[in-house]
Amino acid sequence: MSDTNVAEFLREHPRMMGVLFTMTLLLTQAGTVAAGNGHSI
Repeated sequence: MSDTNVAEFLREHPRMMGVLFTMTLLLTQAGTVAAGNGHSI
């Protein structure tokens, strides 16, 4: 999918921009938790 197609899709579905942003935040938090559980105390 090209950049113009993504921009056009998000223009047509503005709510998806919020969904993608929220998913990015959740995945970032999950990655931090997973990385934090990998070290020994």
